[in-house]
Amino acid sequence: MSDINMTPLIDVMLVLLIIFMITAPMMTSRLKLDLPRAEAQAPPPVPPAVITIALTADGRTHLDDLAVDAAALEAQVQAQAKSKPDTEVQLRADRVVPYERVAQLIGVLQKAGLTRIAFVTEASEASGAPAAPAGQP
Repeated sequence: MSDINMTPLIDVMLVLLIIFMITAPMMTSRLKLDLPRAEAQAPPPVPPAVITIALTADGRTHLDDLAVDAAALEAQVQAQAKSKPDTEVQLRADRVVPYERVAQLIGVLQKAGLTRIAFVTEASEASGAPAAPAGQP
């Protein structure tokens, strides 16, 4: 007979697999410590500052719902970046705003030192969210 019987080899491998499955969790180091208790509570985490910038279809820029021009926006963004560099910027741009305008605004934000930029969108109709009827904002 010139072929090898694989059945005993497979049986041995399955037994070894079961042994390793049982012993592997026991080999991890688990320290049982009785930690001391303290009365001090951790302060609640401070949420990062958030500013909202909106680019409307008519070409205006709004900072937190107030219309601003480019110079005022840049000054306020630089002041915010100096006081709180981890400020998150939520960018809302109308669908018809050219990409170039959005890219320029991102450049102004990054130049000022704000790098946390979030793009705000609406859920699409396919995701199950009800959509506004046509003609209504």
